Amino acid sequence: MKYRIIGTDPATRRTVSVLALGAMLFGTRTDEKTSFAVLDRYVEAGGTFIDTSDNYAFWEDDGVGGQSEALLGRWRRSRGVGDEIVIATKLGAAPLAPGTGYLDNPEGLSAKAIREAAERSRERLGVDRLDLLYAHIEDRTVPLRETVEGFGELVREGTVGLLGVSNHAMWRVERARALAAAAELPGYEVLQYQHSHLRPRYDMPDALFEDGSLGHAGPDLLSYLRAEPDLTLVAYSPLLGGAYGRADKPLPPDYDHPGTPARLAVLREVAQETGATVNQVVLAWQMGGSFPIIPLAGASSVEQLEENLAAVDLDLTRDQRTRLDAAR
Repeated sequence: MKYRIIGTDPATRRTVSVLALGAMLFGTRTDEKTSFAVLDRYVEAGGTFIDTSDNYAFWEDDGVGGQSEALLGRWRRSRGVGDEIVIATKLGAAPLAPGTGYLDNPEGLSAKAIREAAERSRERLGVDRLDLLYAHIEDRTVPLRETVEGFGELVREGTVGLLGVSNHAMWRVERARALAAAAELPGYEVLQYQHSHLRPRYDMPDALFEDGSLGHAGPDLLSYLRAEPDLTLVAYSPLLGGAYGRADKPLPPDYDHPGTPARLAVLREVAQETGATVNQVVLAWQMGGSFPIIPLAGASSVEQLEENLAAVDLDLTRDQRTRLDAAR
């Protein structure tokens, strides 16, 4: 395994593995025995960075979430896991009642909601401090200053370590960080956005993003990261839900555009040259890029995890990287 540091403050920064493990479906679609086996193998291989959320996976049983965090809490207790494993979680998008969702009834990002949701997450995970806590989705009904102060207070109290943000417009991320700096409060240091080798259309609106996707790592986010080297991108859905390697998993509609075939062709060429799978090439391309990207990949079996783990030791040549970067 290889490692990198996230965060800047010596009191809260952490060294984490370059490959993060997504636990979204642990405790629901992925049963406890399988989840524990995947977690055990990940740690055995040197993995130290696990990702969840307080709303995972409410849609699986028409509930409000918490199943993934609760499973991770049981796994931690049964294995005696301590501070050596960094568990990141998110808040803001859990539905407030069964049968509702994050579009119509989210917990939101008020100071009260942040404090209460963080406390529930700590209880489910069985930890005194959340290593990394993200604002999961935007809440434009609450003043941004209140959200910034709500997160900052938890860090000052010691119940949260690092702060992160996901699925927010870049102007709101920068504004929140500026507000935090002006108030001498901790700000967002880890950005979790969807990112893969294939590039989606960014102009396709959906129920959450009426002006086009704010959840993908688009040009504005990537240029922001190049200008702010202390920030880290955690890339969720790097393997597009299995679409790279499974005939029964078509690419999402926003990848249906003229640029996709060329980038797919280069991926397949490099996979053939290296003897790796396309999935492994995608992960290796992210991990070895010009600025820190930590791919966040889920696994519903130990076999899937093994494929992902092998990407850590896949070294792409400069020529291969140039071709992967330049494909149009």
